[in-house]
Amino acid sequence: MQVVVERARAEHLSEIASLAAVIWRAHYPGIITPAQIDYMLARMYDVTVMRREVETGVAYDRLLVNGTLRGFASYGPASDARITKLHKLYIHPDFQRHGLGGKLLRHVESVASSRGFTQLVLAVNKRNETAIAAYRKNGFTIREAVVTDIGGGFVMDDYVMVKSLPTPD
Repeated sequence: MQVVVERARAEHLSEIASLAAVIWRAHYPGIITPAQIDYMLARMYDVTVMRREVETGVAYDRLLVNGTLRGFASYGPASDARITKLHKLYIHPDFQRHGLGGKLLRHVESVASSRGFTQLVLAVNKRNETAIAAYRKNGFTIREAVVTDIGGGFVMDDYVMVKSLPTPD
């Protein structure tokens, strides 16, 4: 299995959005409602929104397995200049539990560390036990619990998790 992580270009964003829909519809039922899944997919994975994010410094990286998109991450600077925020990290359900999420996470950590960031922070739904366990396994700790109104009558009920990054050699 050949695994490559590379920076996404503008022409890759619609493919990432399509993969996100597959992943979210497989993973999030039982964690959030189908209506909230649809709302968040429309809000977060509209290609125009994604392009705007890229223009403001958010990176999208693609994880390819044998040349086919099987996962992605997006990340960028947070409000604190020393922190990188991991916005998204997802692996296709058929490719989970093969170490690919960890590989993609280590890639993001390496990029952030090489740019002088000292911490990686993320938000994860409090009911997403699989992801919380994976982040803990990779050295993250829970910093706080937050509830964020995202409109449409929905909230994100999350843990904010953080990990210190090594300083570059």
